[in-house]
Amino acid sequence: MNVERRNQLLSIVLGIIILVLGYFLYQSIVGPYQEVIERQQMTERVHHQMETIRDVLVRFERETGDFPPTEGGLDTLVQYLKTDSAMVAMRDSLYRNEMGQPYNPDSLIYSVRPPHSKFQYTLNDTLRPPIYLLEDPDTDDKIGDLERTTLLNAASWE
Repeated sequence: MNVERRNQLLSIVLGIIILVLGYFLYQSIVGPYQEVIERQQMTERVHHQMETIRDVLVRFERETGDFPPTEGGLDTLVQYLKTDSAMVAMRDSLYRNEMGQPYNPDSLIYSVRPPHSKFQYTLNDTLRPPIYLLEDPDTDDKIGDLERTTLLNAASWE
């Protein structure tokens, strides 16, 4: 094998190695960044869903005069969304998810973040006005507070 042929073969092999290493370098930079973006999008979806529940809680309280009780409170909201004629008529326009698709009232009370835990709702009706706490069990995100009335309807991320 002459020197010129050997140099051509060596250049081709080194070129392939450079391309493969360049691909792995690109993936090592972009891969973790994509995971961060996906996590942020998931968090935004959970926040949107919790804000939707807050909106339904406020509407429920305006119409009935009270927040739902702690036991079965979120299930009461789902029933309210399914049976109240005004809510049935307006729910697709009012509570559309961020992807533009209509939501399912049954899935509203469950987090979109795996393992899809049910949001935790607690009512403190010993204070005036009554206050509630809506929490995501998988994170520290919450809306409201059980002790301070100034945090009624206030989200922890706002």
